[in-house]
Amino acid sequence: MRNPLTLSAALLIAALACGARADIADPIPEKIAKADITIDLRLVAEGLTTPVWGTHAGDGSGRLFIVDQVGVVRIHKNGKLQAKPFLDVRDRLVKLRKGFDERGLLGLAFAPGFDRADSPGFGRLYTYSSEAAAPKSDFPLAEGIKVDHQSVVAEWRVSSDDPNRVLPDSRREVLRFDQPQFNHNGGAIVFGPDGLLYIAVGDGGAAMDTGDGHGPHGNGQNIENPLATILRIDPLGRAGAAKPHGRYSVPADNPLVGKRGLDEIYAYGLRNPWRMAFDQPTGRLVVADVGQAKIEEILIVQKGGNYGWPIMEGTFYFHRTGEKIGQISADPPAGDRLPKMLPPVAQYDHDEGISITGGFVYRGKAIPALKGLYVFGEWKQANKEKKKATGRLFVADLETGKIQELRIGKEDRPLGALLAAFGEDENGELYVMTQAKAGPSGALGKVWKIEGVR
Repeated sequence: MRNPLTLSAALLIAALACGARADIADPIPEKIAKADITIDLRLVAEGLTTPVWGTHAGDGSGRLFIVDQVGVVRIHKNGKLQAKPFLDVRDRLVKLRKGFDERGLLGLAFAPGFDRADSPGFGRLYTYSSEAAAPKSDFPLAEGIKVDHQSVVAEWRVSSDDPNRVLPDSRREVLRFDQPQFNHNGGAIVFGPDGLLYIAVGDGGAAMDTGDGHGPHGNGQNIENPLATILRIDPLGRAGAAKPHGRYSVPADNPLVGKRGLDEIYAYGLRNPWRMAFDQPTGRLVVADVGQAKIEEILIVQKGGNYGWPIMEGTFYFHRTGEKIGQISADPPAGDRLPKMLPPVAQYDHDEGISITGGFVYRGKAIPALKGLYVFGEWKQANKEKKKATGRLFVADLETGKIQELRIGKEDRPLGALLAAFGEDENGELYVMTQAKAGPSGALGKVWKIEGVR
């Protein structure tokens, strides 16, 4: 069989459905090799808890805004981490678990035209956070299902007197929806080349897209709620588009407008999209989707695309029920219909790690060998030898699907910490964000700039 990554969705489904093997023990036998690219990491910020995103305002200020899961945004400027938070929402968050939690302050995006006084986006920014359940939800769970928390997209304004401070009273709630469990929140928010806000949402949590709040067939293929999707809205509410809740507008060309399903949905069938980013020169939206049983995947998300979860995990069928829970199989699950599903452009299995961390297509100038490659990584390498857990740094060619591991330093050292996220500054240079332990506690989170070897 040809590499399934090169097959059309229809041929892929047919090829897998005809397979004779079930329960593939090692779905991707080939190991990830080291690349002939060596980078180094320079520590630029420490004393954080769990940095989960790094971005810029596009205003020429040279500031890197670092999102800490515990509820603060810090500014790195002129080689220093500023002591005073840019934004502090700790009092708004649901109480986080110290041992392990996927909730918190998870996303930050600056509006297009943030630095232009004549723009509707002037001085505006947006956050994605996990808050305690309020009486009202834009998309409530079914009656009788307990709500763990609510995911909230909010708009904020920067002080006209101090560009390094968000006005606490400027908050405007844009979107609020129920989450049945504490995990699989997604949380990345980014503005696209079209000026619209894209919101990555996980399947609601638990495991295998089952349990309370997931329905009999899971949220991944349910287009009646916002879970397991990429949403696309206009928080600035431009004229001429529908305004279902009065706080944002829905682009008229969203794929489900006028059809069954939520108008806000841009794409669906995702499990837990942990970080996404647009590659500005190509306009492609690249998403890393965390797997369940054996596969971690990279997607190029298209309008109206169905990425298969929970029928598919990567390019393999996934069994949610019966004796094959959590197993990969070449035989389609009984009773599952087979809609058109789009495969990932790259994938790796759990011999290499357990949770993908999405990054960016490199467009900086410091490391020419990385240009055009997708820089991402693995949160925690499988700890078979009981050594200290460590993340890994990868690159992928999005045209061929080939994944390789970056060499760190002349000695090719391990990352030495868990890989929480990546960041990108206004020059296209990238940052690696690490945490010392899985839970959102302590002050051992660090930010490293990717540089060439000296």
